[in-house]
Amino acid sequence: MRRRHFVKLATGSAVSLAARPLLATPARQPRVLVRSAWQSVNIGDIAHTPGALRLLERHFPEAEIVLWPRNLEFGARELLVQAFPKVRFVDGVIDRAGKPSTPELTRAFADCDIAVHASAAHFSASADFAAWKKLTGKPYGVLGITFDPVSGMGGERSAEGGTLAQLRTAMEKLPPSRLDSALRGLLDGGAFLFLRDTLSLETARHLGVKARVLEFGPDTVFSFDLRDDAKAQAFLQSSGLEPGKFVCVIPRLRYTPYHHMKEDRRYSPTGPRNDQERARDAINARTAEADHARLRDMIAIWTRATGLKVLLCAEMTYQVELGRTQILDPLPADVRRQVVWRDRYWLPNEAASIYAQALCVVGVEPHSLIMSLAAVTPILHVRQPTDTMKGHMFRDIGLGDWLFEIEEASGAQLAATLGALTAGPAVARKRVREAMARVQQLQRRMVDAVRACVPS
Repeated sequence: MRRRHFVKLATGSAVSLAARPLLATPARQPRVLVRSAWQSVNIGDIAHTPGALRLLERHFPEAEIVLWPRNLEFGARELLVQAFPKVRFVDGVIDRAGKPSTPELTRAFADCDIAVHASAAHFSASADFAAWKKLTGKPYGVLGITFDPVSGMGGERSAEGGTLAQLRTAMEKLPPSRLDSALRGLLDGGAFLFLRDTLSLETARHLGVKARVLEFGPDTVFSFDLRDDAKAQAFLQSSGLEPGKFVCVIPRLRYTPYHHMKEDRRYSPTGPRNDQERARDAINARTAEADHARLRDMIAIWTRATGLKVLLCAEMTYQVELGRTQILDPLPADVRRQVVWRDRYWLPNEAASIYAQALCVVGVEPHSLIMSLAAVTPILHVRQPTDTMKGHMFRDIGLGDWLFEIEEASGAQLAATLGALTAGPAVARKRVREAMARVQQLQRRMVDAVRACVPS
């Protein structure tokens, strides 16, 4: 009976096929929907997007890329349009009914084969991907995020954070129930989940996340390669900075004061609106002086020893003013003469061109450091305890000795490491190239995971 049924089906299929003209169906391009562009007040957040687009363009060139941005201000949209003319932009949100709010986004949901979340502080667009999963049933995945349920505000998190060692200890005590069931279902249903530091990877595994591919995958900013050399050169000349004779220093408060940032995104004295904002203000007020005193001491020791200059610059808009008040103004007069304060925000392509000309980039913010490594410039990361697990990424790529916990490092220690890096720039840049070779290999693996989800 089974054999007769099989023969019948086979014969029927043969007849059906024979009745149709044998025309080859032209294969269309695979289509990838990229969710990215989280905010524009941070050049690191801007850089996630071109980094992800470049990765896909480089390793999946036959794919049509559709970008679904969240925020593109300060010239970020124009930057991306110019750099990626083949990318189609779609705007819109998931509305209250759980559906795309615009016809163009609706079309992207229908047309694209896979949705990809670019690197970010966390799974920031999880609600958007829940909608994609429900409405399309098509594959989705995440490229290089941090997964940190330990530090931060709210719930059972630690507002004070901790060293990376302390965060690991806290993570190991977490019960599986700490992971929200809805988020667990979304993560488990992903075709791939790449975490941008191995401590986040350990955390996901500890909590029992079951994504089909669960691996370490570096932040997409490592692939950022946009430049504005002309604008950078004009700035260097006007500021009296010579290529290869200065370092960049980037300040940071422990918590970004979003509630103090006006339309121009500079710091303003507006008051906090809730307990969390009051707690952030209290931590910033208590720690800002000590944190930046370490940077001032480092600058004083290094500039006096070398006679070279320092450029104070910002990764976020509010840090423009922070560099002046917390670092420049309190410096001794002889040191201040060696320091240039950049008094305005910039786009990441100009920043990257400046970083490429520096001897070293010292940052409390990590993404300018990633952009610097992409430009083959050595870095020194001074990590604050509130900055989640992501700083572990520098250890993961072999540069752990360039990472310092801010409360464990003196200005003299930072100056000694900076002095060694700038005294032997060729050796330091060789180490950067070796680290970037590992990064590039891992990022190729990330794109391979995207490709594997798309019908050939």
